[in-house]
Amino acid sequence: MLFSEDRFRQRDASYGSIEVICGSMFSGKTEELIRRMRRAQFAKLSVELFKPKIDTRYHDTYIISHDSNSIPSLPVENSLAMLAIGSETSVVGIDEAQFFDENLPDVCTTLANKGIRVIVAGLDMDFKGRPFGPVPNLMAIAEHVTKVHAVCMRCGAPATYSYRIAAAEQQLLLGEKEHYEPRCRACFFQHREV
Repeated sequence: MLFSEDRFRQRDASYGSIEVICGSMFSGKTEELIRRMRRAQFAKLSVELFKPKIDTRYHDTYIISHDSNSIPSLPVENSLAMLAIGSETSVVGIDEAQFFDENLPDVCTTLANKGIRVIVAGLDMDFKGRPFGPVPNLMAIAEHVTKVHAVCMRCGAPATYSYRIAAAEQQLLLGEKEHYEPRCRACFFQHREV
């Protein structure tokens, strides 16, 4: 059965969507999230931004990009806390998604099914080049996925990996340029054991 245009518009307006911005460290994920959220604010939409409470590298209550652009956010302990948003919220932004629990894809689906546009930014791979946290599952259910690239610090090629230069082995290590550098595939695997 074909949908009439009016029926399609009505159905489309009642559902939101999930967008994922992913890539390596220093690739501009947070910058792109802030840009999309500001555009929603310019359109006078009600927005809500979240970040993991553990991420205090730049500020406790702001999302701040490496280019020093910032936007206020609400730090939360876990993804379920995001379900307490107001009914007037049209757009939800989530930064550093890799630090959230495995409930994040379900939370994003619940929000999108309420008609909310959900924009999520996060690392898709950890420092070993393996899928990281809930981000790969979010990519699978998202309507839109944007993979951004950094510049390889070794050769200048597009970088998709976050190479850890610090000696730590735990998966979760909050850090910046003193702990990580972006690398392309060749430079990433050339300097590590697989």
